[in-house]
Amino acid sequence: MTNTDWATKDFYQVLGVSKDASASDIKKAYRKLARESHPDSKPGDKAAEERFKAIAEAYDVVGDTAKRKEYDEQRAMFASGGYGPFGGTSAGGPDLSDLFGGGGGGNVGDLFGGLFGGGAQRPRGTRATRARRGADIEAETTISFTDAVEGVTVQLRLSSDAACADCRGTGARAGTVPRVCPDCEGTGMRAASVGGAFTLNETCPSCRGRGLVVDDPCPTCHGSGRGRSDKTVSARIPAGVKDGAKIRLRGKGAPGEGGGPAGDLFVVVHVQPHKLFGRKGDNLTLKVPIAFYEAVLGAEVKVPTLGGAPVTVRIPAGTPNGRTFRVRGKGVRKKDGNVGDLLVTVEVMVPAKLSEEARQAVEELRTAMAEGDLRSELFNSGSQR
Repeated sequence: MTNTDWATKDFYQVLGVSKDASASDIKKAYRKLARESHPDSKPGDKAAEERFKAIAEAYDVVGDTAKRKEYDEQRAMFASGGYGPFGGTSAGGPDLSDLFGGGGGGNVGDLFGGLFGGGAQRPRGTRATRARRGADIEAETTISFTDAVEGVTVQLRLSSDAACADCRGTGARAGTVPRVCPDCEGTGMRAASVGGAFTLNETCPSCRGRGLVVDDPCPTCHGSGRGRSDKTVSARIPAGVKDGAKIRLRGKGAPGEGGGPAGDLFVVVHVQPHKLFGRKGDNLTLKVPIAFYEAVLGAEVKVPTLGGAPVTVRIPAGTPNGRTFRVRGKGVRKKDGNVGDLLVTVEVMVPAKLSEEARQAVEELRTAMAEGDLRSELFNSGSQR
């Protein structure tokens, strides 16, 4: 993307946020707009497709901290007239040597051959157009609790902005190339007088800021040079991933331009809760009900494990409600290869109803265990201060 693009496009307006919006607000706005205009939800709707492209382009810039800072600086410089075309001072008119690869009179085919990944041979002595890295893509996936603990490979269908496959991003019909705009001489900007000796750069109305004029538009992209890249990628979710974790897959993002590398794919993982197990760091948690008499007399209780055979937990006599027992090696696999533990917390169940026989037994137990008033310490003189 050239300085001209950044000077003439208000990406904040595209996303519907203010210039001082936080990164979180920008991401929320992008997700909302992307869902509303995604081509998959509106097949055949060209207007929605173009909106989706514009939204993706805007988020690629202002959604990236470094790009956003550079974008804001470029916009400020252009607004103040501090930049000439293509980021240089323009007292002597535009310098097209950078556009055509050196010498001021380069070959137009070299521009498109380097920028869009093929085409005309680059003449000896000229400079290839700088390769551009593809945009990063963010996707989301929801996996089960068990898959989060054990690891899983998921298939993700991705859509991203890319150069039109038919015209290689030139916007011109196959076999033709755009020509440099005669009005702005390829800069995409022109100077407009605002009174007195002051001038302000504005978008060239002839080429709409592209710096190029397409006489015979590509029938696929209608001259925009942009298309959509749809692909399915396999993403490995490592064992032990936590809910809300973001996994980076290098080179799985949008394709680059001019031979540049692909961007990265960031996968946000959502983990579904389990009906029995919970998680605490690298340990699994489990609540196990036990009877009153098991807590008093002690017992051996069989409990389930996640994806394995049940284990037996010994409950000592006199175990209080809420006590936690540790079963080693039955938790979540750690990054170092070790495995966390299973934390079993007992819940002493008090029956809501008793048979007459059971009630008499409890009465007898109360008589036999006459230990005095257990709550007498609550009302001693020290507690009244």
